[in-house]
Amino acid sequence: MPADLRVEPVGSVSSRSRTGLETHRQRPARANRHRPSERNDWVGYAFVALFTLPFFLFNILPILFGIYLSFTKWGVFGAPQWVGLKNYTDAFHDQFVRIAFRNVVLYGAIIVPGVTVLGFICAIYVNRRWPLSSLARLCFFSPYVVSATVIGLVWVWLFDTQFGLINHYLGHVGIGNIPWLTSTDWSLVGVSIASIWWDLGLAFILFLAALQDLPRDLYDAADVDGASGWQKLRLITLPQMKPVISMVVTLQLISTLRIFSQIYVMTDGGPASSSSSVIFYIYTMAIRRGLFGYAAAISMMLFAVILVVTLIQRQLIRER
Repeated sequence: MPADLRVEPVGSVSSRSRTGLETHRQRPARANRHRPSERNDWVGYAFVALFTLPFFLFNILPILFGIYLSFTKWGVFGAPQWVGLKNYTDAFHDQFVRIAFRNVVLYGAIIVPGVTVLGFICAIYVNRRWPLSSLARLCFFSPYVVSATVIGLVWVWLFDTQFGLINHYLGHVGIGNIPWLTSTDWSLVGVSIASIWWDLGLAFILFLAALQDLPRDLYDAADVDGASGWQKLRLITLPQMKPVISMVVTLQLISTLRIFSQIYVMTDGGPASSSSSVIFYIYTMAIRRGLFGYAAAISMMLFAVILVVTLIQRQLIRER
């Protein structure tokens, strides 16, 4: 019988019909297959929004508003008045802005090396398990978890010219009373010492974690070769610790550029702005004098300085 005249048996289903039925049955499955993925996408967006929205509202939006505010004159009440670059030109000619930036540089020259060197020494002491290392671990880190207000009040008492504990013990070795917080020559040094003691804990923990992660095989090989302790420190420990040292220096530089709490509690920027910082001067202009536009302009200048310092530090780390 010719193929085109072939008759299908009764009750049978042709191949074309079977194909149509299979296609019809598969379509709902394919349609349903896309629904879970679309639902999962929306769930992912919801979880991301839990971080993205607060980050935008409390970080990005204030920065954008600060940039706009730096070109205006505003005192909280009333609408901001556009003044262009006047705030920036006034800031460049303001001697107190120059004093604040100079003090920040001096703070960095004292605090950053002090925290880095002392933190590294303390980490080595605990890592070598020398006597009282467990107690030393607690003492080295505990100041970092204390609030800046408590730190400032404690050091105000320690640095008191007449009744301070530090001047009391210095007097036993023949050194007269030092006006740590009431002299233009010593106020910045006094705040720096308190800041080093406060910031030491973070550097100590980072260095200690890096020391405990160093491969022991290098030190065993150095012992076989008869290397001294100084040679192992100079040729093994320090080269292996370079990334952590760079990170500590970067974090401490940024922290020093934003120093405020210790100054506010210990000296209130005095005497004669000798211990003031950029953040403290911004606070003075904005909160005490109501010059929010001018304070925003100084904030943008500080933001640019921090950005440049961070980029330079990252470039140095990449080259190493």
